Amino acid sequence: MTLQANLEELALRSATEAKALRTLVNGNLTDLSGLTTTAKGNLVAALNEARALALSGGGGGDSIDDANVSTETTYSSSKIVSSIDMAITALVAGAPGSLDTLKEFADALAADQAIVNGVLSAIALRVRVDAAQAFDTTQQAQGRSNIGAASAAAVGDTEVDLVAIYQAALA
Repeated sequence: MTLQANLEELALRSATEAKALRTLVNGNLTDLSGLTTTAKGNLVAALNEARALALSGGGGGDSIDDANVSTETTYSSSKIVSSIDMAITALVAGAPGSLDTLKEFADALAADQAIVNGVLSAIALRVRVDAAQAFDTTQQAQGRSNIGAASAAAVGDTEVDLVAIYQAALA
C-alpha cells in the first residue's frame, strides 16, 4: 500500500471514529437499549452513574468480597496478588532461590548431564504397556514382586489339550 493510500485510510478512519464519539457525547445515539445504566440519554450521566456504583461496592455481580469465593463477586487487587504469591510459594515449596523458576531448573539440568542421564535411565526401566521390553531375570523378579505376580515356573504347566477336550465333548 502506498503512503497516499495509507493517509487516505487514516483520514477516513479518523472521521468515522470522530463521528461515533460525537454521537455518543451529544446523547443522540439512536439505540441506547444496550446500555445497562438508567441514564441512557446522556453519556456523562451514564459514566457518573457507573462510577458511583463502583465506588459504593455495588455493581450487580462485580462487588469486591475478600471473604467469600463466588461467581458473583471478585477479590480486591491486594487479595488477588496475595493469592498468586501463596500459589507460587506452594509451587516452589522451599526450593532454593537458585532453582525456584523453570528456567533456573532447566539451566541446572543442562549443567549436570549426569542428572539428566539418571532420569532418562529411570524412565527407560519403567514397565511399558505400549511396547515389548526385554528385562534381565533380576528385573523380571523385581517387577513380579512389585505387582504380586507369580513366575511362569511357579504356575506350572498349564497347557491344555483343546483337541482332546473337543473330541471328548463330541463323544
